[in-house]
Amino acid sequence: MEKVEFALISAVLAAVLTFYMLRRDKKLKTSDASGNLPPGPRGIPILGNLPFLGSELHVCLKELADAHGPIFSLRLGAKLCVVLTSPETVKGVLKDQDAIFANRDVPATAIISSYGGKNIAWAPNGPYWRMIRKVTVRELLCPATISDLYVLRKAELEKMVDKLRSSAGKPINVRDLVHTTTMSMTTEMLWGGMTAQDGAHREALERELLHVVESLVELLGMPNISDFYPALAWLDLQGRVKRMRKLSSWLGRILDSITGERLNSVKRGEEKKQEKKRDFLQVLLDIVENPTAQVALDMDGMKALLLDMISGGTDTTSTTMEWAMAELLHHPEKMKRVKEEIAAVVGEDVGIEEAHLHRLTYLDAVVKEVLRLHPVLPLMMPHSPSSTCTIAGYRIPKGTKVLINVWAIQRDPSLWEDALEFRPERFLCEEGRMDYSGSTFRYLPFGAGRRRCAGTLLGERMVMFTLATLLHAVNWSPVKDEAHADDLKETFGLVMRKEKPLVAIPYLF
Repeated sequence: MEKVEFALISAVLAAVLTFYMLRRDKKLKTSDASGNLPPGPRGIPILGNLPFLGSELHVCLKELADAHGPIFSLRLGAKLCVVLTSPETVKGVLKDQDAIFANRDVPATAIISSYGGKNIAWAPNGPYWRMIRKVTVRELLCPATISDLYVLRKAELEKMVDKLRSSAGKPINVRDLVHTTTMSMTTEMLWGGMTAQDGAHREALERELLHVVESLVELLGMPNISDFYPALAWLDLQGRVKRMRKLSSWLGRILDSITGERLNSVKRGEEKKQEKKRDFLQVLLDIVENPTAQVALDMDGMKALLLDMISGGTDTTSTTMEWAMAELLHHPEKMKRVKEEIAAVVGEDVGIEEAHLHRLTYLDAVVKEVLRLHPVLPLMMPHSPSSTCTIAGYRIPKGTKVLINVWAIQRDPSLWEDALEFRPERFLCEEGRMDYSGSTFRYLPFGAGRRRCAGTLLGERMVMFTLATLLHAVNWSPVKDEAHADDLKETFGLVMRKEKPLVAIPYLF
């Protein structure tokens, strides 16, 4: 958080709520004395440890873990936060007491963007969450449906290849390219098969949707005073709740437009409805129109679920692709090996099919190594225990914000040899073979336990298929001039992006 914001917090609190917060702090200390909280740095009255946390929060938390151990506590204003940075403590949360920690600590901005916590990401553990997850997995994210939607993904990648070849020899913004491509793939899979919009209108709609989703995800990752001091939420001192309301309203209008087009299309061709393929949008509309005791959804819940799928299918997925291309450009010998593998499996003049992916073992290792060094969600989604419990001998009170520093765990030199090096080969040896289930608790880019990412299989296929296509269609060269020179610096947020968009030059063979 910026120093100016801390000064603002201090001034407002000192003038308005000092007495209230001191009394609350005293009450919290009295409560803490009744149990053994994890160790942590000393804070200052009212602000707690907030002033000592920088913009690179994942790095700050790793340094605090080095000083205080693999489980430590922080005071973030009026909020108690516990941070985990070891496989053992993570196992205690995501396996041993998974049911207790299956709830989320929901930021004020997420409450707005999820229509009151109605999506898979932020909904509390319970019947509603289980219902929407089950519907989503069954209708969109199961292996059979993902395979059925392959032709749609391939069509969008063919358009991407055309763009690449028409831009040969010129610098292109790789971030923009993969973001727009994944947005097109995702919207095709969600509702493209039954929309009546023309191509130009659709492209404009997708660009607008991409901009809104990127802004929304960025805002979700920004620290918000309202989360640290719930009593101040009504003031919205940073204006972030107001901004999220604006973005959510904008997004809602886009989704209403898409939904309205679908409803009108069905009404115009009611007699042909059964001949059309039911995509995910139609499945959700049918549930809204025909709820049952077991499966019920309102329009806000439907839009919240669509946003889940859009953000998961675009921002997180395309960010992984950008990191992968950046690492390969920085390690040309690794890129050469990937391209040789693709040529050997696919052939020089043949297009890639998803059926080839299981034979691209080195590319798979590259993706796994990228997700180790650059986990898309560096602190995962925040958990919160539904009752007071014990982890590693320490008391974790009900309602505590629990963060899992995946970024630190996956770079821990005691867990990984040459931990800071980009070395895909580590995933090829027998002892290094692992999947995305998170079962080892030292490698969990998609989380673990019951709140593990539901879209892991689809995300894996999209990343692998797109990367293989990018590397097979053209040759790549980094930009040499200083203005476009690339680096591997990170910018922290809910999703950890590259600080600068990747720019590179595609060349025809």
